[in-house]
Amino acid sequence: MQQAVESLVQLLESYRGRDKVIRTFCYGSQLVGGVLQAGAVVSSHSLGKSLLLFSAQLSQCRTMLRLFDDLSMLAYTHSYGFGAREGDSCLRWISVLNNVADQLYYPCEHIAWAADAELIKVRSAEWWLFSTVLWGLSLLLGILRSFRILLLLTKKLKSCGRHRADNSHSQIHKQMRGEVLSILSKMADLSNSIHWMPPGFLWAGRFPVWLVGLMGTISSVIGLVQANAGNSS
Repeated sequence: MQQAVESLVQLLESYRGRDKVIRTFCYGSQLVGGVLQAGAVVSSHSLGKSLLLFSAQLSQCRTMLRLFDDLSMLAYTHSYGFGAREGDSCLRWISVLNNVADQLYYPCEHIAWAADAELIKVRSAEWWLFSTVLWGLSLLLGILRSFRILLLLTKKLKSCGRHRADNSHSQIHKQMRGEVLSILSKMADLSNSIHWMPPGFLWAGRFPVWLVGLMGTISSVIGLVQANAGNSS
């Protein structure tokens, strides 16, 4: 119990860790609130509405905190460059495109937020659409990147097998599990990003509130698991 509390405190002390915790509560509240509102019990509707309002406030909190993410993203994009240190050319270009999508996402979301706050006079709907498309593109590229890494790790595993390197085997298997979790997390988020696209595109607009919360909760819990595993390492 004490170790779990210490791990949570350690997460909350960092910006990225705090964002993961807020995200989990945001989608978890949406999941429970959506289920309660969909139920037949009238008394649960009030609690469900409160949880959905709480989820919306947490989402707004995350949006405002992301106003300060541009510089750190720019620094990462600059340090990665064209991926000269990346051994695989396919992986390199997927990563470059992923960085471009992530870099463009932030200003689009900032403009949409500023328009909703009536700080600037533009239509926010178009900018929210741009940011959602960029987010979905980033997730898709991230999934492709993870699949490429899995393919490379599989080849490396076969190579290590011929040399009987037990330590390398365990390390590669650990990396492969991490990539599988990343794929599951990004696929859950991608399903939500498609839901927020304009009606008529695949299943856009067809998810009930609780399903959006479920997909987000799955992704968020995986993120917490990965963060905890990274801290343990």
